[in-house]
Amino acid sequence: MRPVESAGYRERPHTADWALDVWADNPTALLEQAARGMYALMDTRLAAGPRRQKKVDLEAEDLEGLLVAFLSELLYLMEQEGLGFDRIDFRLEGQHLQAELEGAPVVFQTKEIKAVTYHDLHVRQVDDRLETTLVFDV
Repeated sequence: MRPVESAGYRERPHTADWALDVWADNPTALLEQAARGMYALMDTRLAAGPRRQKKVDLEAEDLEGLLVAFLSELLYLMEQEGLGFDRIDFRLEGQHLQAELEGAPVVFQTKEIKAVTYHDLHVRQVDDRLETTLVFDV
């Protein structure tokens, strides 16, 4: 994934779970930063060897639903196949998301996320960018 200057993420203190503030100037950049932030929270490291590709095809009622579905799919692929992804190409048409993922086996992870939640999840337009806070069940 490529860094985007007008986009980013930062951990937010939360009483019981983990929270992550995410911002970007468009929906696909927001999805990308959310994935980068989630992997950073788990302190995920990928193998240096051969790369793996996966395709994801998701649909949801809104951008919040796509965020939860996409991040949940990444968690599933990490848990079931031991894979993490550091390059993601998105195609978003309405509420239909297609993503081509490239990554490698996870060789190191210090923390585990059980689930992505809908707790207080609202994507907001603030000035010229989108912002949201994601809460993860740990």
